[in-house]
Order: sequence, then structure tokens, then C-alpha cells
Amino acid sequence: MKRIVPCLLLILIMLSVVAAKTQKQRQTNPCENAPSQYEANQCAHREYEAADAELNKVYNQLAAKLDDAEQRAQLKSAELAWIKYRDENCTFEGLFYKGGTMRPMIESFCLAHVTKMRADELREQLKTYEQ
Repeated sequence: MKRIVPCLLLILIMLSVVAAKTQKQRQTNPCENAPSQYEANQCAHREYEAADAELNKVYNQLAAKLDDAEQRAQLKSAELAWIKYRDENCTFEGLFYKGGTMRPMIESFCLAHVTKMRADELREQLKTYEQ
């Protein structure tokens, strides 16, 4: 009996964690209620466009903080290389769905995700210049 109670508590805790994680995953897909694949693809593309607009805002804020022309040129070069990586990587990810109607959605979600991560990276770099 002494072992059953701790085991049951552990199982309940694990189930709670799994349920919370599942709920969080559901909340991270803003297009899950789209009535058709076409509309899900459009929704995912809007997610990417919003992420790209935010990235451009942060990029411009960082570029404005750079006094040195060499730093601005290096930032631009790094950003162009990153864009090429992002686009190629997300195209590759979409190839798993080659010929399928989900492919545009998968690629757009990939673009949105990677773009949000890049915006976060640039925000961290921007903090260096705001101190």
C-alpha cells in the first residue's frame, strides 16, 4: 500500500504534464480550425508574413544602432545568407509532402518558425546596443 500511493501520484503528475504539453501544442497551431486545406495554407502563409514583418522591424532597429559601415555591411551579408538558408531549408522540409496539398502549409509554418527564431536572435543582439 505504501508503494501504491507514490506510484499513483507519479502517474497523475505525468498525465498532467502530458495533458499540458498537448494543450500547448494545440494552441501553437493557429490554423487548426481552417475549414479546408486551401484556407489552412492561406492561414499559414499569413503567419509567415507576420513573422517576416516583425523580423524586418527588428532588423531595421538593429541596423539603425550600428554606427560602423562595416558592421552594417556584415549584418546585411549575414541576413542575406540566413535568408538563403531559411528558404532552402523550408523547401527541403516541404519536399516530404511533395505533390500533396499540405506542402504550402508545411513550408509556410517552417518559414514562420525559423523567421521568429531569427527575430529573437536579432533582438538579443539589439540588447547589446541598448545598454
